[in-house]
Amino acid sequence: MSGSYSLPYTTDLENSDDQLKTFKPHKKISFQDATLRLIIKYKKIVLFLITIVCLSLFTNVPYLPHIKISSPKVVIILAANEGGGVLKWKSPQEWSVERSSIANKKNYAKQHGYGLTIKDMTIQKRYSHEWRESWEKVDILKQSMRQFPQAEWFWWLDLHTYIMEPQISLEEHFLNNLHNATYRTLERFNPLGLATDLPYVDYTQPIDMVITQDCGGFNLGSFLLRRSQWSEMLLDIWWDPAMYEQMHMQWEHKEQDALETLYSTQPWIRERTAFLPLRTINAFPQGACADQADDPQYFFQDHDFVVNMAGCEWGRDCWGEMEHYKALSKKLHKKWYKFW
Repeated sequence: MSGSYSLPYTTDLENSDDQLKTFKPHKKISFQDATLRLIIKYKKIVLFLITIVCLSLFTNVPYLPHIKISSPKVVIILAANEGGGVLKWKSPQEWSVERSSIANKKNYAKQHGYGLTIKDMTIQKRYSHEWRESWEKVDILKQSMRQFPQAEWFWWLDLHTYIMEPQISLEEHFLNNLHNATYRTLERFNPLGLATDLPYVDYTQPIDMVITQDCGGFNLGSFLLRRSQWSEMLLDIWWDPAMYEQMHMQWEHKEQDALETLYSTQPWIRERTAFLPLRTINAFPQGACADQADDPQYFFQDHDFVVNMAGCEWGRDCWGEMEHYKALSKKLHKKWYKFW
């Protein structure tokens, strides 16, 4: 047998080599793409799970497991008019004051884990017996206690206030040492000349209300109320229409005068009310308490906790005062590494 002889599988090997040379591996799928494909594939199940989570977080639907977010111990109540322009149009400066005050309280609440509820004061609520302009504090406190059923302390702040020392918590400032930080009787300071003694007052009772006094008497621009049966009774009697209708023509400062009347006549109210020095939570700017402008116990000094620009809307410049204290707070807490 003459001539060349080729193996029958040579061509097959060559073809196999060609296939190996042209083989392309599968493209890698990213994690995001894989996740998206799974969501699309099981979209009904994903939608169902999202619905369950939303119902668990934001509703009280029965028979569903509910995710509980811990309730804050302290709730800040800020009276504002975020809607604006229902009773009258606000000026740009009024908008600026409101934004500054709200941002200040939001930052403080977030820093210390407190609750914050902003109550719209645009329209005064009408009650069956009377218009009660300026009496919303009492009703709003009741609303807030229902809104935060597990909270212990409720801190009311008027709009024209600014927290100057945001790094200090209320617990650190005075709540953890409440009995030593406050005074219970009027011998120490009594600008209204109220009776200092009432029979049957037990000052060993717990403190459920913390307020301040200024040159004109009780000041409710910044005060605290603790949740208790006593505070529920106080809010009910404070809000009582019979007393209001008999006395409202004599009460220049309305809800403040009503509280002063209750304090001066009711032993059970007096025994659970305590006072902080004004500058502890309610320092005044120069211009307030003008008749006692030389008395330092009323007026803000550097590193006081809160400034209350009380009465600025009556002949003073609310916007100018707010901008001043904002800048001062920033200056007092400027980081060492910042040069501007």
